[in-house]
Amino acid sequence: MLIQTLLDFLPILLRGALVTIEVTLYAFILSSVLGLALALLKMSRWRSVAWSAATLVNIIRGLPIIVQLFYIYFVLPDMGIQLSAFQAGVIGLGIAYSAYQAENFRAGIEAIDIGQIEAAQSLGMRNALIMRRVILPQAFRISLPPYGNTLVMMLKDSSLVSTITVLEMTRAGQMIASSTFQNMTVYTMVAVLYLLLSLPLVYLIRRLEIRSAKGRKK
Repeated sequence: MLIQTLLDFLPILLRGALVTIEVTLYAFILSSVLGLALALLKMSRWRSVAWSAATLVNIIRGLPIIVQLFYIYFVLPDMGIQLSAFQAGVIGLGIAYSAYQAENFRAGIEAIDIGQIEAAQSLGMRNALIMRRVILPQAFRISLPPYGNTLVMMLKDSSLVSTITVLEMTRAGQMIASSTFQNMTVYTMVAVLYLLLSLPLVYLIRRLEIRSAKGRKK
């Protein structure tokens, strides 16, 4: 009986899991792009630019993710900006995590030895080329542990997009539970599926950290 119940619920939850993965990946890419941009702006030589970027990061970090999702999905349409629930979820989650990504990238960039930058300048390299070939590759390796942890946290926080009707794994579980009243079975399955998605990421990130550490020792 239990096995049959699991087999009945699993396809629905797996479809939700696919949406969870899509939301997480798209939001992660968006947060990485925005985070890198914010990190560079925070490190700008112009104080007004750096202050504006720092203020924006603090505002984003100070707002609960669920409030940002509600604002994007429910308030922006009043301003004439229509987004689907999926689009709002990706954008909201991406913006929310861009502030944390910005700090990850900033810490990695600032950890680069200034002597390497001066050496690159002495070779006649332009600032953009120095950033691309000298600073960013090393900054990424330094930032890899928190960068990877951000991906895992984002996977778990993707459940918040269920609050704006995105049919991801948590939302699918809620719908099954409300119609069958088998709360323990359904939410245990949801928890197990989140673990099955998270643990391989944790392992992969750990392996990348080890390889990165070995590369720095050579």
